[in-house]
Amino acid sequence: MISKRTGMVLLVILSMLVVLAILLAPRVAQPLSYHQFADTRSWLSISNFGDVASNLPFAIFGIAGLVFLATKSSANTFLDRRERWPYLTLFLGILLTAFGSGYYHLMPNNARLVWDRVPMTIAFMSLISAMIAERIDVTLGIRLLLPLLAIGILSVVQWHFSEQRGAGDLRLYAGVQVYAVAALVLLLLLPPRYTHTSDLAWVGAFYLLAKALEAADRPIFAAGNIVSGHTLKHLAAGACGYFVLRMLEKRKPITKARQASHAA
Repeated sequence: MISKRTGMVLLVILSMLVVLAILLAPRVAQPLSYHQFADTRSWLSISNFGDVASNLPFAIFGIAGLVFLATKSSANTFLDRRERWPYLTLFLGILLTAFGSGYYHLMPNNARLVWDRVPMTIAFMSLISAMIAERIDVTLGIRLLLPLLAIGILSVVQWHFSEQRGAGDLRLYAGVQVYAVAALVLLLLLPPRYTHTSDLAWVGAFYLLAKALEAADRPIFAAGNIVSGHTLKHLAAGACGYFVLRMLEKRKPITKARQASHAA
């Protein structure tokens, strides 16, 4: 474990490094081949059925998370009620991902990809805000929620308009993705205020699994023409919402004595 002060300094350094990398990296457009997924089969008059229907877990866990946060059963989940806000936007982002990704996969193209990516950035940046609130300072984490959401959404909007101008530029969007993952890993090194935060390791593991499945879209589908890697990617990524919800349902505040043992 590292101290809050060290964590804050490292978070600032990470932010500066990501900004520098975005500025120095060459411009990269979205390859049109990205939209060419392995499983294009239709069923029940739904195009690309596997990649569309596999977004159902996002809807299930997004709704389940919002319902949990709206009930009295979540009252003891937060030491400070303000900590609820980042998780509300996180589960909202997960729910919207179901619709955005489903809409995109019905007819994959750059214009529709915007509606797939915006909800995902909402979920990513909300989780960073939640972790800052829990691991560093509640007020800081809540104040950063809107700026983080704005940066995430702006990264998608900026990419979209760059593509429309014929000069596609993925640097800011890619930087946001890298920052979200790196910041989450860093923040998990700080002393926790609640139990069951180890469930976030499962979130990271299933996110990495989702990226691996996405990269192996065609080989997985070619293995038997049963299911594609991208379809499985949606199922793995959707499971991340389950582990966040499970963490909130089971966790309890850590006493000062236990915090000291975690820090030691």
